[in-house]
Amino acid sequence: MTSQLYRWRWLALAALLLAEAMNLFDSTVIPVASPVIRTDLAVSDTALQWLTAGYTLPFALLLITGGRLGDIFGRRRVFVAGVLTFVVCSVLCACAPTVAVLLTGRVLQGVSAALIIPQTFGLIRAMFTGTEVAKALGTIGPVMALSALCGPVAGGMLVDANVLSLGWRPVFLLNVPLGLAVLAVSPLIREDHSPTKPRLDLVGTLLASLGIGLLVLPLVEGNDSGWPVWTWLCMALGLAILVVFARHQRGRTSPLVEPSLFRGKVFPASLISSLLFFTVMNGLLFVLVLFLQLTQHKTPSDAALTLLPWSAGLAIGSWTAGTVLVPRFGPKVMRAGLGLVLVGLAGIAVSLTAIPLFVTGIGLGMFTVPFFGNALSGVAPHETGSASGLLNAVQQLGATIGVALLGTVFFRFGTLEAVIIAILLIVAVLALTIAMIPTRRPLRRSPGRKPRPANSKG
Repeated sequence: MTSQLYRWRWLALAALLLAEAMNLFDSTVIPVASPVIRTDLAVSDTALQWLTAGYTLPFALLLITGGRLGDIFGRRRVFVAGVLTFVVCSVLCACAPTVAVLLTGRVLQGVSAALIIPQTFGLIRAMFTGTEVAKALGTIGPVMALSALCGPVAGGMLVDANVLSLGWRPVFLLNVPLGLAVLAVSPLIREDHSPTKPRLDLVGTLLASLGIGLLVLPLVEGNDSGWPVWTWLCMALGLAILVVFARHQRGRTSPLVEPSLFRGKVFPASLISSLLFFTVMNGLLFVLVLFLQLTQHKTPSDAALTLLPWSAGLAIGSWTAGTVLVPRFGPKVMRAGLGLVLVGLAGIAVSLTAIPLFVTGIGLGMFTVPFFGNALSGVAPHETGSASGLLNAVQQLGATIGVALLGTVFFRFGTLEAVIIAILLIVAVLALTIAMIPTRRPLRRSPGRKPRPANSKG
């Protein structure tokens, strides 16, 4: 190929990141719009909770399967199908006359997102070479974190503005121009397949979906139902089914998750680190937003604005890590980033002000930029779909655990004391995370893997 054929790779990356942001915006905006939805559609408390859970559950259940479908049918093809379906489902949600229709749209949005998100890693590795691969992968974490923070702000502003007297509906309509922009740029994304075309392991898909579902459902429902016995039984059964799933994958000609991913140390350690990191970070963000709203009596929009120093620090930390630190020091920057996170958290424990939030954001940016490149540094082309689906599923599970665990701590105390306790838990878990993170050099593309033109058949 010539370099001219890939001069649009950064624009293609922007489309991938916009799709990631669209998913995160949609998953974080419901709490802001909930009061208006409740009044407009006469929604019960249980149904209101399921507007979030109805998205989270299918998304978590199908991430691994979505990654494998990209291996089989082509990652760009599955990505485009997911974005198109997501846009249609967003229109369905915006036009929903009843809560049943809205909930159906949310479930279908979750399914669509599970087709979109696992393709990102593979498509990036197909379009970039050399040190640019790690740099491109390093943009994912900051975009995820910024989207999670900015989603409630934008959502709150849309609801407060009551555009054309539509109330909460523009929250979903916003996905239409975003999705259409992604689709417009999608021809510039190079198609990519697994070198060997696998078959879909239907038994493995069923076992993985059932196991993850039995883990996630109690975590979603546990806080509101007071953690009854059934929640613990479901989680125990879910873990048992996942053990059966792991045994089922051994020796399969087309496994849902490639067992070879676990032969080295980097990817398994990265999975554990990712689970712990997203558990504590999403849990902390959830607790801080609740504390600002319930204890300091801020509106959802004001609470999100209070956390903007976190976003600013994240942007600065990400840029510094990507342009200066990671090229020079490699994945070791992750440990320095987590050290800054600990300093920021200690400051938040004393006073929830801009400076400790800013320092925490810088640390997060320094961690997330090298993390994904390091996690995928040893992944072979035929393992990409499995690896990306599994990594995203673990992140989603970690985020759900964080909200459930640290949310329980907050609701137990309901004051700044709860935030301090949550931070102490975070410090302990992050210390363990630091010890687990491997520090191999930035990833190098496998020999013979060269990008091809966007219209290549792969």
